[in-house]
Amino acid sequence: MATAAPQATGGRTLAHPAREEIRLEGVLHALSDPMRLAVVRELASARSVELSCSHFDLPVTKSTTTHHFRVLRESGVIEQVYRGTTKLNGLRRADLDALFPGLLDSVLAAADRQERRLGA
Repeated sequence: MATAAPQATGGRTLAHPAREEIRLEGVLHALSDPMRLAVVRELASARSVELSCSHFDLPVTKSTTTHHFRVLRESGVIEQVYRGTTKLNGLRRADLDALFPGLLDSVLAAADRQERRLGA
């Protein structure tokens, strides 16, 4: 899932940064929001490589959910592709691990520890 402009069925594509365009401050900003971090945690733990937007049950409006996914995509944390009318989301783990070794695993482990500590 490391393409800059993924091919989509039906001719619909979404803009994604190429690997070399992903910036640490953008990734950290994207991961700093609890809703976006929840999405990334779910994608990281999913057995499937891609999950549809409707899979995520976020306690915010649809427009806010769309905003969160856009921030994650534009920062290079996730890749989104259309399959028919469904928008699928995948974690760009290979790109993030290549650029920032250990960052994603550290953030996910810290989020798990925090959840256990706070009982959330």
